Amino acid sequence: MKNKKINSGVWPTMLTPFTESGKVDYPALENLIEWYIKHGVQGLFAVCQSSEMFYLSVEERAEIAKFVVEVADSRVQVIASGHVSDNIDDQISELQRIGDTGVDAVVLVSNRLADVNESDELWKKNAESIINKLDVPLGIYECPYPYKRLMNPDLLRWCASTGRFLFLKDTCCDTKQIEAKLQAVEGTNLKIYNANSATLLESLKVGVEGYSGVMANYHPDLYVWLCNNWSTKPELAQKLQDVLGLASVIEYQYYPVNAKYHMQLEGLDINLESRVKKADELSYSKKLEVMQLKAVIDEYRKILGIGVENK
Repeated sequence: MKNKKINSGVWPTMLTPFTESGKVDYPALENLIEWYIKHGVQGLFAVCQSSEMFYLSVEERAEIAKFVVEVADSRVQVIASGHVSDNIDDQISELQRIGDTGVDAVVLVSNRLADVNESDELWKKNAESIINKLDVPLGIYECPYPYKRLMNPDLLRWCASTGRFLFLKDTCCDTKQIEAKLQAVEGTNLKIYNANSATLLESLKVGVEGYSGVMANYHPDLYVWLCNNWSTKPELAQKLQDVLGLASVIEYQYYPVNAKYHMQLEGLDINLESRVKKADELSYSKKLEVMQLKAVIDEYRKILGIGVENK
């Protein structure tokens, strides 16, 4: 296994575009990849919950990961998850398919390795089975579905001690918990990325490596700016944080359909089709809310002097 390092910065949890007939729309996916890259992200997290991985076949999951790697073409790093089965042997098979696509790391979903009432010891046992079978760098994703299994500092310390884990997408939404996790992995290659917008600036101050969350599907360039400038422009960073935290409540409106609508407003040729929600139930008022959010964000792009045209 190559001793890779994962880039610091912004890692969008990628959407999956679909055609009107419900198939994966690869031309739209290519445009989406280019859109992320033009907005300055440092990596792409493919085949995750935002990608609707629980509603994709194993063939689709592997094909999407391979496609993202090929289109990104080493301009940014690519990681991917995609193990959704309950049986650990089936999960290993799914993960091997993802590992064979050439991704920079294969991301384990924390709730797949043990059920809600099962112990961390069982989690470690299943993780060891995966480690022994997969000769690739690994990450961890605290996916909220079907239940959220947060990594406690002791378990995270064990993961870091294996030397195999390079990435944690943290969803605890609590800066004190993140700080304890950072202390547990200090001096190792395991980097922590916050998925929560409201706590992002606080967590950057205590040492997280960046952002990996839903809102990078709306305005990734603002997250890139915050990660790059929070320490040198603290007052402006705090003002931006206030906007980003409030803007993030749009996730609870009608995601991921509303994110695809936002991408249409950004000029992307992408359908609103989804396998998790009905596209035609994005109401007129919801669309107005997304339009108004974009107007606010565009004003902040002017304030910060950023935009695709300036890259």
